[in-house]
Amino acid sequence: MKRALALSLVAGQFLLLGALAFLPHGSLWSTGVGLVVAAVALGLVGASLAVLGVIALGPALTASPIPRERAPLITSGVYSLMRSPIYAGLMTGGLALVLVGASAWHVVVWIALVGLLSVKTRWEERMLVAEHPDYLSYGSRVGRFMPGVGRLPEAG
Repeated sequence: MKRALALSLVAGQFLLLGALAFLPHGSLWSTGVGLVVAAVALGLVGASLAVLGVIALGPALTASPIPRERAPLITSGVYSLMRSPIYAGLMTGGLALVLVGASAWHVVVWIALVGLLSVKTRWEERMLVAEHPDYLSYGSRVGRFMPGVGRLPEAG
């Protein structure tokens, strides 16, 4: 059951990202040069966050939200700034696609992506707390998707 839920969440995030990339362009707002430049910048920031997160995880990396057994808790590098840089990168890259897509469907799909990744993160964090006693202390110091925002309550 746990693995099936994990697979469903991973498949869902990729389906939503794919939808953002391939939905028809809309006309909710003008997509002039300035907006395209902003979208490219957001896309680069998102990709950088995701890649830095993947590199920092090293052997702890898994596509599943279920943490690898006996993998170390990574709190350095980009993980010293945010607890979920890969998910933050996916959200940021998704927002870039929304800006370029300019449709209500892009906005709805992006909101669904943020919701899915938020649920996935909270589930993953419950498992990390069970696996790593230091996770609560780490989470009370470091924001979830951006520095300082979404910190966990102090342990104790």
